Amino acid sequence: MRQLAIRENKRPGLWIGLSFLASVLTVMAYGLYQLNAWLEDEQRLPVKKIRVSGDFKYISEQDVDRVVRANQPGSFFQLDVKKARADIEALPWVYRASVRKDWPNNLHVHLVEQVAVARWNQDMLLNNRAESFMARVPQGLELPDLFGPQGSEEAALDGYRAMLALLQQSGFGITELVLTERFAWHVELSNELELNLGRSEFIDKLQRFVDIYPLLMQGEREPEYVDLRYDTGLAVGWKQADEQQS
Repeated sequence: MRQLAIRENKRPGLWIGLSFLASVLTVMAYGLYQLNAWLEDEQRLPVKKIRVSGDFKYISEQDVDRVVRANQPGSFFQLDVKKARADIEALPWVYRASVRKDWPNNLHVHLVEQVAVARWNQDMLLNNRAESFMARVPQGLELPDLFGPQGSEEAALDGYRAMLALLQQSGFGITELVLTERFAWHVELSNELELNLGRSEFIDKLQRFVDIYPLLMQGEREPEYVDLRYDTGLAVGWKQADEQQS
């Protein structure tokens, strides 16, 4: 009988404890809900400032700010860092971007700019890693024109660099380089002289041109193009007299 009485006396205390625990959990859940609603309220904690760093020349900080705010909620806590980075890297001239939240409500964006070394197939640019990208060429930026089949960007750029290194020693530059579908090389120099190098041993053929060029300039007429596709020797096309006069 005594044990039964003790058990009956414990029941009211158990129910009181359970009721208290339920009340605490309810209050906590409501508090978390309110806190989450407050944090997601862009008027309470918006992204105040987007700070942009990095060594860049053709990227606008205003464009970075605009693309982040246009594609993201205004709340600092709701902002998706991965999506913001993807949106920024989709901007012209952006090669890589890193995005970090700075407490309490700022954003830090670090940019790596594209380094353009050539125009590619007229409507694109080629960076120093032989990757093509779409961007407008700024005024004053002089770039050579490279042409080639899709997927030949690396081969075209490697060929251009190898040829330029040889030609610059003799004072020549390259304004246009064409790599054909059959992977034959055609080059236009900065003095408008055209070179046809064929498919194989183009560096050896280019060296042959450099060696013989002083002899070509001793004549009365200027060369217009030089065909170096032969194993030995070359063929020269001369400018007409009226073209030379003009």
